[in-house]
Amino acid sequence: MIAKTKLDIMDGRTALGIEFGSTRIKAVLIGSDLVPIAAGGFEWENTLENGIWTYSLEDIWKGLRVSYRKMATEVFEKYGETLTTIGSIGFSAMMHGYMAFDKNDELLVPFRTWRNSITEEAEKQLTEIFQYNIPQRWSIAHLYQAILNKEEHVSEVRFLTTLAGYIHWQMTGQKVLGVGDASGMFPIETETKNYDQKMLKQFSDLTKGTAFKQELNQVLPKVLLAGESAGNLTKEGAYLLDPTGTLQEGIPLCPPEGDAGTGMVATNSVRQRTGNVSAGTSAFAMIVLEEKLKQVHPEIDLVTTPVGDLVAMVHTNNCSSEINAWVNLFKEFSDALGLEISGDKLYHTLFEKALEGTSDCGGMLSYGYYSGENITGMNEGRPLFVRTLESKFDLANFMRLHLSSAFGAMRIGMEILKKENIKSPKDFEGKVYAGWQAPSEEAVVKAVMTAAKADFSKLTMVGADGSGFASLGKSVDIQWEFEGWAVTKGRMEGYDLKYIPLRELDERLDYYTPVIITSEKMIKEDPETVQKFMNAVKKGYEYAIEHPDAAAEILSKYAPDYDLKFLKESQKYLSSEYARDADSWGVMKDYLWDNYTAFMYENKLITEKIKADEQYTNEFVTK
Repeated sequence: MIAKTKLDIMDGRTALGIEFGSTRIKAVLIGSDLVPIAAGGFEWENTLENGIWTYSLEDIWKGLRVSYRKMATEVFEKYGETLTTIGSIGFSAMMHGYMAFDKNDELLVPFRTWRNSITEEAEKQLTEIFQYNIPQRWSIAHLYQAILNKEEHVSEVRFLTTLAGYIHWQMTGQKVLGVGDASGMFPIETETKNYDQKMLKQFSDLTKGTAFKQELNQVLPKVLLAGESAGNLTKEGAYLLDPTGTLQEGIPLCPPEGDAGTGMVATNSVRQRTGNVSAGTSAFAMIVLEEKLKQVHPEIDLVTTPVGDLVAMVHTNNCSSEINAWVNLFKEFSDALGLEISGDKLYHTLFEKALEGTSDCGGMLSYGYYSGENITGMNEGRPLFVRTLESKFDLANFMRLHLSSAFGAMRIGMEILKKENIKSPKDFEGKVYAGWQAPSEEAVVKAVMTAAKADFSKLTMVGADGSGFASLGKSVDIQWEFEGWAVTKGRMEGYDLKYIPLRELDERLDYYTPVIITSEKMIKEDPETVQKFMNAVKKGYEYAIEHPDAAAEILSKYAPDYDLKFLKESQKYLSSEYARDADSWGVMKDYLWDNYTAFMYENKLITEKIKADEQYTNEFVTK
């Protein structure tokens, strides 16, 4: 194995990936078997200067060289080989932000990172004009805000790029960018895999009469797709990466990408209906879409995969920073006690402890806003931890709270995506439905889809596996459940459910359920018993309508397996439904029976229509 790796190194059958994260720069060399050979890293932090989150050019180059040197040193120490060539190189970095250069390729203003929340006015105007969400962190929002602010440098802008694009440019001389990273600068047309031409024109019209006289299309980097050549390492680039002069020029580079795109590739989440979550200084969820969203959502970015497919991105500015701050406090405490505890040990212990916390995190609150949070409208960082006298303030709940709150803002966006995903039977296309596989069930689903002009053949119907709502969003997209029971229980268990009542889809599906059935023979031969039975049932239902909590407590006595809180919530809903469209409990109406009969007949579930008065009687509930 060592011999094979040495040959890979000597012959250049290797690939080097260098990633600029928010807190760490990482350089990883892999061999022909795609197994890591060596790695190097550099810790860094952005700084808040004059209200702007930034990294200095000095730190960018220092971090790049240190991480590369550490990786190259590890190659020599492990394999006795000096790294002179590499099969290919690729750069990845935090997306968005603002790196603007003049005609002399000089940086005009300090690098403005994705973390900044200083472009609110630009965000609102561009989103309104484009009818496309332009978040504050996007490069075009930074540029337009600078125009609105009449910053002096605006007239001098000749090139605008991201951090990955900047590094790649210095390595190769090529002003290019992978489509995934480019999609966080300016909207991309998924059909052409290039900047949206209509929006480019709109921006040009918008900036007429301002100091920005340049054609935006000439200022932005050229868009490339994964697999396309993005140039070769120049002599100057090789020296920037390896000042010892050991690394040779001529190495091919792939298009520079954003950290979102490389994360999707790493997790094999680039196909439609796949997604991943990245958690670090910020956090974002990436969902590859089957079709465009139906409306603009300020909480959701529309970006692309590295090959240009549309992606819904829920990006939150804050994730681990506040957790790190508290862990550092625990580290400081342990050091003060003279205890040598590694950071890894602290994180592992505290995260394991979080599993012991209660589902409500002890009734405490945390807003881990180290920086501003666009999704919730916070322009500046305001870390906050709050508890009451009644809160269960212990270590388990404390850590569980901070882990939960790290993804609080992200959940807002994910809930929007859920609702966007299925709003009507039209959206059932391409989805999976789990049910009991009865002919009437299939007929109902087909009918409501047909009425919505949806293609029923594009719905996959499977038998329910008994897991209930736990399967939603995983193997199943749609289920048919009783609102007053399963849906109520599911929501109490924390499932965010989009519920569509059948009667809203087709008035004929507003049928009676459950019903009390007996034979015509019983009614004819022993009507007295039928009447006594119905009197008792009616009395019970009327009591439940008037006293839902007491009814739930009675049910709990005879069905102790069910949680009393759930039974009360269910009964609260049902008590209002028992006589929703009737003068009193049990009284039924001909038109509801006729409507459902017509539906059954139309969908060939019955062979002939049956009159309503042949199917039911109110005789025993009106006496």
